[in-house]
Amino acid sequence: MDQFASINQGQQPVLFMGEPLGQARAAMVMVHGRGATAEDILELAIELNRTGFAYLAPQAANNSWYPQSFLAPIASNEPWLSSALDRLSTVLQRVEEGGIPRERTILLGFSQGACLALEFAARHAQRYGGVAALSGGLIGPDGTPRDYPGSFAGTPVFLGCSDRDPHIPKGRVQQSAEVLRRLGADVTMRLYPNMGHMVNQDEIDFVGGMMAALIALE
Repeated sequence: MDQFASINQGQQPVLFMGEPLGQARAAMVMVHGRGATAEDILELAIELNRTGFAYLAPQAANNSWYPQSFLAPIASNEPWLSSALDRLSTVLQRVEEGGIPRERTILLGFSQGACLALEFAARHAQRYGGVAALSGGLIGPDGTPRDYPGSFAGTPVFLGCSDRDPHIPKGRVQQSAEVLRRLGADVTMRLYPNMGHMVNQDEIDFVGGMMAALIALE
């Protein structure tokens, strides 16, 4: 569980850990934050320590998915944002081709990766195994239309963030929760007092519970 392999995909690798796709009972696609790496986010897989999962973590070019703040006008983050969203789509397609459907796949991200994961999920709402956004929110400035199509059909979604995060406004986390609920997600939101920009043990435990519940559905 402490070793990973690299799967070449275009110019940037996708790192793999855990069970092979053909043998895994579920999958987790893990999206790292700005300035971080795929290796960094896979450290969280080690902390989660759940067997039966294939973990896949794509690496962003230059360690960033898009150049500006997630609150900036969407056009200012193009074409990088669209490229990053396409990248997640390709990784999820690879998971499906490996025999694990979307309803048995959890999409997880931290910070910039959490924003990207949430935005991808909202734009492609369907039943997933779960969505976990750790210190993130939907992308775009205040007033961005949130008329996403589709339905999450009861997908469990977890939003965890500090109530005073220096990068992620509390109001955006709350707004994101409302949008996802409107799209049919089963949303749990937890705002932690004065936590800082980090992942805490309660978040790890909650995501671990999501993973255990998904495996138990077999």
